[in-house]
Amino acid sequence: MGRSASAQSVQQNRLAAYLEALGQAAGHADRIEPFKSYCKGLLLPGDRKSVEPLAARLAPENVRRMHQSLHHVVADGPWKDEDVLAEVRSAVLPAMQQQGAIVAWVVDDTGFPKKGKHSVGVARQYCGQVGKPENCQVAVSLSISTWKASLPIAYRLYLPEEWIDDPNRREATKVPAQIQFDTKPQIALDQIRQAVASDVTPGVVLADAGYGANGPFRAGLTELNLQYVVGVQSSMTVWAPGTAPLPVKPWKGNGRPPKRLRRDDQHQPVSVKSLALALPRTAWKNVTWREGAKRNLRARFAAVRVTPAGRDYEKATPHAEEWLLIEWPSTEAEPTKYWVSTMSKATTLKALVKMAKHRWIIERDYEELKQELGLGHYEGRGWRGFHHHATLCIAAYGFLIAERSLFSPSARAGDLGLSTPERSPDFQPRGSRSSRAA
Repeated sequence: MGRSASAQSVQQNRLAAYLEALGQAAGHADRIEPFKSYCKGLLLPGDRKSVEPLAARLAPENVRRMHQSLHHVVADGPWKDEDVLAEVRSAVLPAMQQQGAIVAWVVDDTGFPKKGKHSVGVARQYCGQVGKPENCQVAVSLSISTWKASLPIAYRLYLPEEWIDDPNRREATKVPAQIQFDTKPQIALDQIRQAVASDVTPGVVLADAGYGANGPFRAGLTELNLQYVVGVQSSMTVWAPGTAPLPVKPWKGNGRPPKRLRRDDQHQPVSVKSLALALPRTAWKNVTWREGAKRNLRARFAAVRVTPAGRDYEKATPHAEEWLLIEWPSTEAEPTKYWVSTMSKATTLKALVKMAKHRWIIERDYEELKQELGLGHYEGRGWRGFHHHATLCIAAYGFLIAERSLFSPSARAGDLGLSTPERSPDFQPRGSRSSRAA
């Protein structure tokens, strides 16, 4: 049974107020209405959410004019993504927090398969959407999360070195001069620093091994006084419980005083995989971390206190002790996943597992952002348009998150009862036939 007309009307009033507040962040008054129309178009039913089909849904009697208006605000409008995302955050976070406290900041990246070589950032690289190297664009994001909901608050395209070093492609896609090569962990750490500077409510930082295996990334989080639970590779080396590097060699008064930790044949770190395989059977416990669609999600885990060994021979003091969390399903021949964590020494195994596994919530976000809100549908080639489209998708998604948290748990894109004129039956956007070369 559908919702009553009065309930839909109230929801639409909330949407109008939400978009009006966000529109002010777009700056110039001439941009406010196209800005609001673009967001509304993303929330309408439809398989394709690029500019042309949005224009056809919003103004079928004058598609060309609406197309020009939407294209200008997303491809050329000089408004700042950071300002709009800050407004989204301030509007949506209170609703999220009505249902529970912020518990995590989640780092992730997502790929968009793309043909050709001219769209900004497109290159052959690993694409999570297809699970292998592919011609694609990749963006890094930071999300804030309660146990029930999450919201992206920062989003930036990863620009491969081949793009950084190509002035012609940079100029054609209007990549800002200040954008130089940054690895994905560097981009993520910069996003986190900005969130800290903006006084965003802190949470435990979660990330996969693409970020967690990066020592400077983990060190940067610690410098910001943020706890983390991050994936690492099985080859990461640590000092097992009860072992440590040799202390700095005593100085005997000759030459420069020694300043570095030492190792010898009897004092060597081990890989986390070797440590896991050597643990006694009693170290492993079955833990259920959440309810799945068909059954509870459950596996075997062990957690031990270790000291990371990475390049500690260049240091005067050892790294701080951390948790090593290991997952070894009973159906597998060896452990399958590893995490390190700076959560409190008093943290229970179940709490460690629950936090480590909470990164799944971002998969839900990206599924809806891509499938329902058209995150990957933008057909322009430029830096500004790529980011503006993503910001507007996040803004539209933010409204849905707020609605689910406070008013309408069933709120979905395409199911808000938004009224639009009927589209001409002859209209067929280019994106519905075939994607043009990027």
